[in-house]
Amino acid sequence: MHKIESYFINNPNSSQVFLYAGIILLLWLFEGIVLSVSWKNKWKHTFTNILFIATALPIQLFMTIFVLATSAWAIKRHHGLLFLFHHSNSVFVKYVIAFILLDLCEYIYHVIMHKVKLLWSFHLVHHSDLELDVSTTVREHPVETFIRTAFLIVWVYLLGASFGVLLLRQTAQTISNITSHTQFRLPKTLNTIIGWVFITPNLHHVHHHYELPYTDCNYGDVLSIWDRIFNTHFNGLSRNELKFGVNTHMDKKETSRFLGILGMPFNKSAKRQ
Repeated sequence: MHKIESYFINNPNSSQVFLYAGIILLLWLFEGIVLSVSWKNKWKHTFTNILFIATALPIQLFMTIFVLATSAWAIKRHHGLLFLFHHSNSVFVKYVIAFILLDLCEYIYHVIMHKVKLLWSFHLVHHSDLELDVSTTVREHPVETFIRTAFLIVWVYLLGASFGVLLLRQTAQTISNITSHTQFRLPKTLNTIIGWVFITPNLHHVHHHYELPYTDCNYGDVLSIWDRIFNTHFNGLSRNELKFGVNTHMDKKETSRFLGILGMPFNKSAKRQ
């Protein structure tokens, strides 16, 4: 595990960015080829979502400075829930327990973004995509980027998460988010097996269904166990039953123009379903 930590620490963020970009591009191409979609329409849809990188990335990079500073402060002072465990410096506590608790925190964050009206007005930008595909992964309002990273700072402070587990967590989280937004779905049996522990595309597609109660289920980030524990798990929609988007914002003109989407949270229509 120390070798894994060293690998992440010694590799610059740019390498991870290229890795994630490569995975997204590969899945994007597979979606177009295997599903035989219109390349013109797919590119038009993707271009709108890609523009969100320009607004979110500077905020993400800036806020990450404070995430890492908080982690360094907590580790130096042995502050946080993880230090209440015996052998807090063991691999099991530093990585396994820390990873699981961080995933629980992300579940809590996701629920809060849905349940608090003001926060939902920004999160609905992500849900407003009517043509869910792998590019939807980066469709996030810059204000939500700030809020999400601010929550992460709080979680790191409360847990005392180390730099190593944060990088390991970031990698697993990003891969999970990318694959869960792809248009591909797992066969029923395989989805059932994997879905007992991890979030699958099938599960996350239900979360992006356009109406309640489906929008308020399958909140999990990497692990699906929290949805089962807190009774927010649902696995009953087929591809033909799915309709992506939010029922308060189903106008394609509104949800496909970048500037219009950025202004969506400030419209009176930005409300809970």
